[in-house]
Amino acid sequence: MKNLSFTSLHLLVVAMAALLTGARLAEAVTCSTMELSPCIGAFTSTAPPSAACCSKLKEQQPCFCGYIKNPKLGAYVKSPRAKTVISTCGVSFPKC
Repeated sequence: MKNLSFTSLHLLVVAMAALLTGARLAEAVTCSTMELSPCIGAFTSTAPPSAACCSKLKEQQPCFCGYIKNPKLGAYVKSPRAKTVISTCGVSFPKC
């Protein structure tokens, strides 16, 4: 019985460490709208987003709420075209 409890505790510790490591990776993203430059064509025309654009959107996803709350950027991020590009890339739009 002791071995089972120790094994369960060990698995719990490993799982928590993995979750905390994932949280640190999300924090490591540098929020910069310049990172979204591969998306300019898709945001300003009906051109489909490139693979590079989609990759950057996925990378910058933790930053979206900050962009939306920024008075100078919010209208662009919430625009119908931006939402279409984000959706096309398979990135979920944030609920801030």
